[in-house]
Amino acid sequence: MLYLIVLNNVIGPINLIVCAACLILLFFETAFGICIGCKVYNLFNKEAAQLCPGGVCEAPAESGSGTGLPQAAIVAAFIGVVAVAALWVAANDPGAAVRQASTADTRRAPIDPAEAERCKVPDFAKALGHEDKWKLHNNCK
Repeated sequence: MLYLIVLNNVIGPINLIVCAACLILLFFETAFGICIGCKVYNLFNKEAAQLCPGGVCEAPAESGSGTGLPQAAIVAAFIGVVAVAALWVAANDPGAAVRQASTADTRRAPIDPAEAERCKVPDFAKALGHEDKWKLHNNCK
């Protein structure tokens, strides 16, 4: 898929379906320990699947493998860091200075007579009620 999609730019529904299927299979195996390929194999064959990666099909889950206090604390700390970062970005608004500078420059700039003539809305646009759209299309403010 890397060769087809990334290197050769062959993008189509079959490539994307195969890629999505592989990602789903990988996700279920890594996140939940469920090998869907082994489950499908067992549905269609008399013999059970053998040599599953990591022995996930044969080995029962360990009794102490659930989440505990340390894992919950790590997740809570991560959520807290993300929340603080979001609040900081919202409070500081990095794009505000750029927007203020661009609007201040347009307010102070003298109007060029040629520019004013170019941005004069024609009568047909006024008759249609499309003055704003005409200005927007012709980059007039």
